Amino acid sequence: MSMIGRYLRLTRAEFERACQDPHWAAEHARALYGRDDEAATARVHETDKAWHALDFLLNRRGFPVDVVYGEADMPWPEGQDWGYGPPRLLTADRVRAAADALEGHAPDTLTEAVTPTDLAAANIYPTTIWERGEEPDWVAAHWADLAKYLRAAAREGDAVLLWIT
Repeated sequence: MSMIGRYLRLTRAEFERACQDPHWAAEHARALYGRDDEAATARVHETDKAWHALDFLLNRRGFPVDVVYGEADMPWPEGQDWGYGPPRLLTADRVRAAADALEGHAPDTLTEAVTPTDLAAANIYPTTIWERGEEPDWVAAHWADLAKYLRAAAREGDAVLLWIT
């Protein structure tokens, strides 16, 4: 089983409802992830197993917004399972801040001067691929896709719900 980074864009009304009714948020996420139409796929995103390497590389470069784990706790009842801990949030303002910072953090520079050995030594998930010597270029591809997703969310004034499954 793999650990996957997941994202859900929330309009202002959806954000307010999610904060008031976490069970609705869970059902809303499941419903959107269960659809394959264009409208639903624009609202959700996955970074696959690249989430941990993205966090490591973005922190290393001083990216100003935590776009992997989120920055705000979401009210969440105990026992509600989203995977590895409860979901977290990026408010619409923090999504905008992330989008504004993207220009200085181009995907083609994300992995500069980073080797598989560096990632293995830092115990970055999934460690087995770094131990095999696989290059981290695929992480940059996930960063490019996430950047596109964040720009779209910022354009619409959306907040983002994030979690690891």
